[in-house]
Amino acid sequence: MELRDHPIFRKLASLRLPAEDYVIAGSAPMMAHGLNRIIGDIDIVARGGAWKVALGLGRASRSPLGPAQCVVLFGGEIEILDGWFDYSVDSLIAEGEFIDGFKFLPLSRTVEWKNALRRDVDLDDVESIKMFLSGL
Repeated sequence: MELRDHPIFRKLASLRLPAEDYVIAGSAPMMAHGLNRIIGDIDIVARGGAWKVALGLGRASRSPLGPAQCVVLFGGEIEILDGWFDYSVDSLIAEGEFIDGFKFLPLSRTVEWKNALRRDVDLDDVESIKMFLSGL
């Protein structure tokens, strides 16, 4: 299944967020690269126009992951945040890579934040990403 056919990504596309103002973070970059990762939601790091769209669709509240604000849409399937841990939002968006029409955080950044959280699922993901990036 292509990303644009996935129900959550169809919902994301319906928001018409300006591509220059967001990047998809969380575990979705793994799925975008074909790693066997099932996702139940996607995390969007947004600024400017994309953040303005989010605020027009829902109420911002404090994110459970760091100091960011978060707008939860579609019953939690999409979370739009104005920050991501201690990273510069502008830098993350600039580093984003387009896959199937959506801009994703590079896997190298995904490894960094998953290593920082150190949850069991994140450590498993780190190993999968490292194997993928090394060509194994």
